Amino acid sequence: MPHVLLTLAVVMVFVRASAAQSEAEILVAAMQDGGKVIYLRHGVTNPKEIDTGRLGDRAGQRNLSPAGAAQAKALGTAFRSLHIPMGQILASPVFRARDTAELAFGADRIEVTTDLVADDYAGSNLRAMLDATRRLLRTVTPPGDNRILIGHRAPLEMVLQRSFSDAVLPEGAMAVFLPRGIADEPRLLGIITAERFIHSATVRR
Repeated sequence: MPHVLLTLAVVMVFVRASAAQSEAEILVAAMQDGGKVIYLRHGVTNPKEIDTGRLGDRAGQRNLSPAGAAQAKALGTAFRSLHIPMGQILASPVFRARDTAELAFGADRIEVTTDLVADDYAGSNLRAMLDATRRLLRTVTPPGDNRILIGHRAPLEMVLQRSFSDAVLPEGAMAVFLPRGIADEPRLLGIITAERFIHSATVRR
């Protein structure tokens, strides 16, 4: 009997691991097909730094840690290795998001916009920022292209009216959406962590 229980336990672990891997691979395949909106939460930050809410003040913001900078570079490499089409790439002007975008995709490929700014930096423009983020998530992308948005967790939660814990949407993770037009809510296909996405690129080399 103990051997039977051990065998069952091993099988259950294998099935769960396979299911998780399959879900991640399905998301990667969806991105490879294009037509998606990929909302990338900025990379890993230094939690000891405090935000002042002042745009342009790097010293007064929570910035990428060295691990976050390395993560952003690895994400960009993974996008290219996996041949994921990249159309419009927009980034928040808050440095942790802007740096993530520049390190991953190159400063010449991105557009920095307050449409994706963090909520605590939006001030009186909060409603306009949320409306803009909502529009970017809903607007259908050109065939074969993905729209990539590099931003922050809180605005995404506010637009979707749902919360994401750090375990679900950690720094560097991507929420993948299928846009269905400006009048309809986008369909959230799933979330993939930076580590899982980078791993997918690594095992395919």
